[in-house]
Amino acid sequence: MLHLNKPAPDFRNIVACHKGEFTKVNLVDYKGKWLVLFFYPRDFTFVCPTELRGFAKHESEFKALNCVILAASTDSEWSHKAWFERDLAEVAYPILADTTQRMARDYGVLNEDDGSAERGLFIIDPDGSVKYIVISAGSVGRSVKETLRVLKAIQSGELCPVDWEEGQKTLGKV
Repeated sequence: MLHLNKPAPDFRNIVACHKGEFTKVNLVDYKGKWLVLFFYPRDFTFVCPTELRGFAKHESEFKALNCVILAASTDSEWSHKAWFERDLAEVAYPILADTTQRMARDYGVLNEDDGSAERGLFIIDPDGSVKYIVISAGSVGRSVKETLRVLKAIQSGELCPVDWEEGQKTLGKV
């Protein structure tokens, strides 16, 4: 079961579509880096490409924070490849093909009714612990700017009040 401040559910040898090529991805590959892992319901849908493009647009900001982006759905790597070649060429981060649905189940976002993933977002620290979890309705896209804000707040090691932004006063050390 997934819990805050506990190790993220491990995943190994998950096929990903990355810049038009297929590669295998493991959670351990990201040890020493921050990781934003987000699940989306399906390829070739309406809200999903807005999120994938949004994260792509801000990818350099995540990289500057020693953070890697991974996206995942239960669609196949072939579906990802076709969709990205047709509609999402600007997305350069890996998109995982969780065809066994194991990752989605382990992260608590599997929709058992149709086999898709719910919209789930997880921030994982460099030691592999889950620091942030958001799961939302499929009809509502996530805010990339809020994800960046939360990442910066967590990385600050400080107590950050509501609507805190980088450079503002915190409430002190955690």
